[in-house]
Amino acid sequence: MWNIPNLLTLFRLCLIPVCLFCFYSELEHARFFAAFAFWFAAITDMLDGYLARKMQLMTPFGAFLDPVADKLMVAAALVLIAVDMQTLWVTIPAFIMISREILISALREWMAGVGQRAQVAVSEVGKYKTAAQMLALIGLIWQPVGWLTDLSMALLYIATLLTVWSMLVYLKASWPALSK
Repeated sequence: MWNIPNLLTLFRLCLIPVCLFCFYSELEHARFFAAFAFWFAAITDMLDGYLARKMQLMTPFGAFLDPVADKLMVAAALVLIAVDMQTLWVTIPAFIMISREILISALREWMAGVGQRAQVAVSEVGKYKTAAQMLALIGLIWQPVGWLTDLSMALLYIATLLTVWSMLVYLKASWPALSK
């Protein structure tokens, strides 16, 4: 259970309060440090899965904890930027993304209960959504110069569209089981 991929996932969970502390601290360059902590957490997200597959270290604990860590990390960052920016143009995408995560988590749990978990496995659209989301959140936590913040906002909207699209893909895949 205490292998490198699982320790990376636990470390990612520990980076959430670090990100929040840095963001709200009085440190010089606090937003940069918060964005760096989030970026580092995003890197560990890619690395833990890669190492688990490559080194054949997949465990039930890791299969459970990894998506939980992902969702907590993203939800914390979305709430952080929605509260910080205080605009519907950020709050609505944040609400859509968090709602989708709750819906798809519940759907996956239900589908597993009826023996159809494979129907809602991670899709390619979901991977693109995650990449756009992570890049958007890094930029919106940091908010350096104007053009990079503008690019991050554009990525937030792209991630929102991909969020809705991937949700529809999962719902379509599960519809036969849901409509019985």
